[in-house]
Amino acid sequence: MPILEGEGVTKYFGGLAAVLDVDFHVNQGEVAGLIGPNGAGKTTLFNLISASLVPRPGTIKFKGVNITGKKPHQICRMGIARTFQTVKVFANMPAFQNVLAGSFFGTAAGVSPSEATRGVTEALEFVGLSEIALTPARDLTLANQKRLEVARALATKPELLLLDELMAGLNAVEVSEAMELVKKIRDQGITIVMVEHVMKAIMGVCDRIMVLHHGEKIAEGTPQEIANSEKVIEVYLGEQVDA
Repeated sequence: MPILEGEGVTKYFGGLAAVLDVDFHVNQGEVAGLIGPNGAGKTTLFNLISASLVPRPGTIKFKGVNITGKKPHQICRMGIARTFQTVKVFANMPAFQNVLAGSFFGTAAGVSPSEATRGVTEALEFVGLSEIALTPARDLTLANQKRLEVARALATKPELLLLDELMAGLNAVEVSEAMELVKKIRDQGITIVMVEHVMKAIMGVCDRIMVLHHGEKIAEGTPQEIANSEKVIEVYLGEQVDA
């Protein structure tokens, strides 16, 4: 059974359809990729799932429950967490405090200070930031700020994690490390949807990929099927890529 479903999901900005009549599903435990040219509607779809925006029309369900129209904090506490295309950290706060915010405020059940602290410690260790837990977020490298966002999201104990261009701006070594982190998260039983332009990452970790173009879904399939799709090559890839 899908953990996440969308039916007829649409979002207009003025007269422009950023997302148009998109049906989608994400299966429990899979890593699903979302690709397409800039302006295709990928981040808008993430904003609709995470309730920063409301689809009109369209319906989004999480674990069979209609979540359309709920508030972002409600979505988070139901078990959906996200990162952002442009890193959003509390710049003047240490890494530890950034993650503590997620631990305290992002979970459905109230947590004690000791439980929250333990959760932060585990999340920072999981993403490899334990040694710089007291460093202000503004002083971290881009790669570590992205890991910090992941740790903060994981501290909310999500069942579904939306990763918006986790690999953007990273060098080849950092991309490989980020790919391993995604696999570690999946191995924890967390379902992942990732927007990404780094094809090595998309083809290397995703079970299934959906392609958006001008707000519409134009293709969906395995990495191999997407890599060989003439339509996807024409509008996005430009050439065949290894899957």
